[in-house]
Amino acid sequence: MADNRVLQMKQLIGVLNEASDAYYNGQAELMTDYEWDARFDELRRLEQETGITLPESPTQRVSEDSIAGQKEEHEFDALSLAKTKKVSELVKWADDRPIWISWKLDGLTLVATYDTGRLSKVVTRGNGHIGTNITHLSTAIAGIPQTINYQGHLVIRGEAVISYDDFDRFLMESGEDYANPRNLASGSLTLKDIEEVRQRHIQWIPFTLVYIEDDIVSWGERMAWLDQQGFHTIERAFLEHSSEDSVASVINDFTEKVTSRKNPFPVDGLVICYDDTAYAQTGSVTGHHATRAGLAFKWQDESAQTRLKEIEWSCAASTISPVAIFEPVELEGTTVKRASLCNISECERLGIGGPGTLLSVIKSNKIIPKVIEVTASVGTFFVPNECPVCHASAEISVSETSGTKTLHCTNDDCPAKQLRKFARFVSKEGMNIDGISEQTLAKFINLGWVSEYADIYNLRNHIRELSLMEGFGEKSASNIMRSIDKSRNVEAHRLLYALNIPLCGLDVCKRLLSTYTLDELVSEATRQSIDLFTQQAEPEDIFAHINGIGPEKSAQFVRWFRNDNNLARYQRLLPNLTVIMPDISPQGDLCAGLTFVITGDVHHYKNRNELKAYIESQGGKVASAISGSTSFLINNDVTSTSGKNKKAQQLGIPIISEDDFIAYYTTS
Repeated sequence: MADNRVLQMKQLIGVLNEASDAYYNGQAELMTDYEWDARFDELRRLEQETGITLPESPTQRVSEDSIAGQKEEHEFDALSLAKTKKVSELVKWADDRPIWISWKLDGLTLVATYDTGRLSKVVTRGNGHIGTNITHLSTAIAGIPQTINYQGHLVIRGEAVISYDDFDRFLMESGEDYANPRNLASGSLTLKDIEEVRQRHIQWIPFTLVYIEDDIVSWGERMAWLDQQGFHTIERAFLEHSSEDSVASVINDFTEKVTSRKNPFPVDGLVICYDDTAYAQTGSVTGHHATRAGLAFKWQDESAQTRLKEIEWSCAASTISPVAIFEPVELEGTTVKRASLCNISECERLGIGGPGTLLSVIKSNKIIPKVIEVTASVGTFFVPNECPVCHASAEISVSETSGTKTLHCTNDDCPAKQLRKFARFVSKEGMNIDGISEQTLAKFINLGWVSEYADIYNLRNHIRELSLMEGFGEKSASNIMRSIDKSRNVEAHRLLYALNIPLCGLDVCKRLLSTYTLDELVSEATRQSIDLFTQQAEPEDIFAHINGIGPEKSAQFVRWFRNDNNLARYQRLLPNLTVIMPDISPQGDLCAGLTFVITGDVHHYKNRNELKAYIESQGGKVASAISGSTSFLINNDVTSTSGKNKKAQQLGIPIISEDDFIAYYTTS
């Protein structure tokens, strides 16, 4: 009997460690949190029953990121927290002491150290004892200031995360494929190019002050002190007395923010910690947990039994994914009828059969419907051999890294493969068609209603069908039509952005239109007979002379319009629109002849883009890098020793604050 349990333990350790490695290192996730927790709990139960703990057991070690680079030993071990799904266990652990409850952010833990007011190093958690030094990337991660006022030795632990909005925007603009924000954040920290990391919009949110030379015992006061130093710390709630009702009430408040999508960042639970940090340090270390350092709370997922009606194969972006359609069940106060099955490997792992198969489903972290178990399989799982959208042949591919089997359409021009391009087209920055999400677009594409941009303006032909679709109704359908009609009047730079021309973000589109009208741009790009004796550039470099464009962006623009299919789609789209050419001439001359570089945070303007727009409206230019032609560097931290400040000083370029700029170059 004991031998059988040891064998079970070995199998569980292998599966859990493989899934954990994929989770922490930017690979495809091999199982849901629900499944990982269930198997982890089963392993811990077997260890307690047998009194045996095998090497490499995840109950005894911190899950490890394997980011390559210079290794660094932590000054203070970054251990993980024990977990519970029961409020009663939180209350028992709190022991009626003052506590704090905060988010358990789903990202990568980074430890930042400061000495004499300057950032000295940033290290990943690694295995909790040794991590990877990524200080060279710190300037590309928002929320890690390079300098602070405090002059002592300071160690802070925080989570590097990417918001859902930034994650969606990155996928839309890059065309890359990541499962979730955490995978993108993890993969981003392996990059060497700082600018490429910066484009991922990683944010670092401190969740505890590990060490400070000053005598601050209260955890709440420590976090408030970090806020005063300019850090943007974790959202938290304080409880003087921890009764079951008061803890449950705070948890419900946090839960409501998750279910209503009011929290912008991915989370996988909550963390409870003592306000008395001295008391918290008196606990022992069991396995890889410090018993009083904190306790993690994970939502108890409500499950329900149902029967599979069919498997719907939905083509979106690069894959054809199976979706379970089942008899409706009530979960977390909502009716659930469908759940993604992710890929073929997941279906095989679960043992999915055909119609009538008995399933157990949950809403993972209160949001995402998941099939967690097949309790009785009926019939045979069938993988289609053609794409449901374009009906081209479909092929199974196997990932070399994870071994995951996915189904792919072989047609490069399949409309479903352009999902993220359609999402950018309707986005707020593009045509601004409110009410059409990426999920809705996927439905329209799979129904055959949308195969190119112009089709969106013919959706009124399907308004009756749309109003009868699940999740819509007449009001939603009418609102979408109104939003589509409103978007028919569009500014030229938004239209150009919406077309998904490579390397043409909003700024590039505005720069192109600062020199040419839209008609002139298209005419120049498509003109085949360019006189190379008078045109001192290659044909594809004809827009390279525009400030901020250059040969590569010019070439991408020209190539896009010289593609017959792209040009034909553009010409079919135009009759549906009234293109507005906004007045882009300077509104004044307060910045005429001057070139500015902007760095750091701004306070008077909403963001740096607003300040940049003002400078350009006053005849000035804004560059991304300092050079001999730079007139001023705008930096509110005038005395900092940042790279831009040093270069400006070397070149004799004045460094001015935002207040200085407003005083000299505005009329206010």
